[in-house]
Amino acid sequence: MRTVKLFLLVVGILGIALAAASWDRPAAGAQESKASGGSDRLVVQLCDGETKLEIADARAGEVLPPEKAREVARRMMAAYAEQQAKQVSKWTARDRLTWEREQKRVIEEGYKLFHDWKALGGTIGISCDMCHPDAAATHPETYPKFQTQLKRVATLRDMINWCIENPMKGKPLPPDDPRMIALEAYITSTRKGVPLEPGKH
Repeated sequence: MRTVKLFLLVVGILGIALAAASWDRPAAGAQESKASGGSDRLVVQLCDGETKLEIADARAGEVLPPEKAREVARRMMAAYAEQQAKQVSKWTARDRLTWEREQKRVIEEGYKLFHDWKALGGTIGISCDMCHPDAAATHPETYPKFQTQLKRVATLRDMINWCIENPMKGKPLPPDDPRMIALEAYITSTRKGVPLEPGKH
């Protein structure tokens, strides 16, 4: 009996000590709020993904009226154009070569996937090239357009997934899946120079 009482006493003391320690510790939310504090002006990121523009006469979270929104958009595009003019002069032949090599790598990966049913999760042995040799009859330049299979306006990636799910009996790829990006790159590369004709059947 004395052992049980002693055990309960120790547990009680530990509980009080832990509670006291937690009283002095600020909540995680309060720490994050303080850390993220600063100017309450509206800050927007430009199309280059790097440059940020602080709008002095607009507050964060504010819904801008149409005229003010247009003015902010005008400022954004002016700042973006200025930034691009500076950036273009910094691009080197090495930069462009790097981009071209990366583009080529992704297209080549798409070509391999187009011929590899296993890599796309197919389950019955049918690959993309069996129905579309050299990406024939894919017409990427005509998307978005209404597709009777889907009964709605569809994008190229919608139809890629439709083919993976139906003729190939696989599972659809997420939009940001590297395989989807590679397939789109390969298919569109085969129609380079062809005018865009969205909606054409």
